[in-house]
Amino acid sequence: MKRRNLIVLMVIMTVLLVQPLSSSAASLDSINKQLSDAKKAIDKAQKEADATERQKTEVSTLKSDVQASIKTVLAQLDAVVVNMNNTQAKVDQTETELQQAGAELVEAEGRVKTRDILIQQRLRLMYENGSVSYLDVLLNASSFSDFLDRFDSLQLILSQDRSILEQNKADQALVEEKKAEVEHKLEEVKTMYAKLQKYQSELAKKEAEKNKLVAEYDHQLEDLEDISAEQEALMIEFAQKVSELEAEKVAKLEAERIAREKAAAAAAAAAAAKGNGSSGGGSGGTVYTGGKLGMPIFDSYRVSSGYGYRIHPITGSRKLHTGIDFAAPQGTAIHAAESGVVLMAQRWSGYGNAVIIDHGGGMWTLYGHIREGGIKVSKGDSVTKGQKIAEVGSTGNSTGPHLHFEVRINGSTTDPSSYLK
Repeated sequence: MKRRNLIVLMVIMTVLLVQPLSSSAASLDSINKQLSDAKKAIDKAQKEADATERQKTEVSTLKSDVQASIKTVLAQLDAVVVNMNNTQAKVDQTETELQQAGAELVEAEGRVKTRDILIQQRLRLMYENGSVSYLDVLLNASSFSDFLDRFDSLQLILSQDRSILEQNKADQALVEEKKAEVEHKLEEVKTMYAKLQKYQSELAKKEAEKNKLVAEYDHQLEDLEDISAEQEALMIEFAQKVSELEAEKVAKLEAERIAREKAAAAAAAAAAAKGNGSSGGGSGGTVYTGGKLGMPIFDSYRVSSGYGYRIHPITGSRKLHTGIDFAAPQGTAIHAAESGVVLMAQRWSGYGNAVIIDHGGGMWTLYGHIREGGIKVSKGDSVTKGQKIAEVGSTGNSTGPHLHFEVRINGSTTDPSSYLK
């Protein structure tokens, strides 16, 4: 839509530019009509430029929001990585504990096997010697002392048998329990690690999506920057047309004035039969003939950026800085660098509130980023060198209060420093 509107404006501009400028070919009515059309085109171009600036602001805000969201996602990713490292440490520790439980199980199984061998040896001995009851052993004692010895021996054998069986049972139960516990714990931490991996993957996907959004917004901003630059160039052409038409109008009015004076003088001479007629001669308006321009700010300023290519502080792209920036407090007085006629005094694209003064001879000066309510002149006003015309602000594409000052020759920018005192 913006491209289409821009094309329409360019067509209008082309129509305006191809109309003749010769005073002999254009009447005052025609010039006034062309001036009216050009001013309407400027107003329309300004509305388009304002809409582009609003869209740039909206896209920049969306981009900032997404970038802030990316920072959050990256912080979450960092936290996930830390948790994954901690969880991996738990996995390693649990696996070590499981290996230890396995070793203990092997040892317990070894002890059970040893006890089993002892029991089997006793059973084999009993089988080879025949089954003898504990009562027979006691009754076959040769004396009471032998009876006591045999009783103590039987008690010891029974105690050992019970101990062996209980130890075997306890060893196997303990190790199996511990092994099951460690395996369960290992399964839990592995599940946790898998969840963290999945969460990390989701966060990485989210980061990629948001980075893609940022790239899309950057692309939109580049397109809008191109549109803004085209609109700015178009408005300069419109302003150039208005300047030429105004100059032609002044010249035609001056020519008509001279003609009227000559006619009046001739009539007077004829009536008085003597040649006392007077002739007049105007300058046709202010015409810059060279020399130094006055400083647009008198005090409390510093030059924050000169003319030439630089990295733009807002877009981050390398582009031509078309003037000199004078950093100064909000509300600082801005003065006309030379006498002339105000060509434009309104909000203008990335310049924010701006004033353009036509000094004649193809020279303009431009004053940008004026504060709201800070324009002190109107279109068509005649101003003198050093006159206060505005106040410093930070409107348009600006990072802080300053005056953006340009010198344009036939509509094209040039380094202002060679013109300033």
